[in-house]
Amino acid sequence: MRVTPAKEADLIYSRIEPLFKRMSRTRYNISISNDIYDKTYNFFFESQHAGMRLKSTPLHSLTDYRLEFLEQVVDELKKHTQLSIHYTGFAGEVWPVKQTVIQKTKSPLE
Repeated sequence: MRVTPAKEADLIYSRIEPLFKRMSRTRYNISISNDIYDKTYNFFFESQHAGMRLKSTPLHSLTDYRLEFLEQVVDELKKHTQLSIHYTGFAGEVWPVKQTVIQKTKSPLE
């Protein structure tokens, strides 16, 4: 049975919903990292209350290591949520369909 981008996005969103508390003075976002060694895309839910440490919760890993598939999953995920999405490990790469740069510059931690 082949997993579709919509099913992957639904699974990720179902894991985000209980973590998203909608508290004031709290920043929420989704982080997607490119694991070139395990050939996976890893999704994290990040929250940071003002003056507190960043909390990063693993959500899901995509084992279908194709940018086309990731682009479809991200597009489906954006239909469910308006959270910002940050990318790590995609410096210089371009979305296959949209032909836009995924991550403009490397983060200092890369």
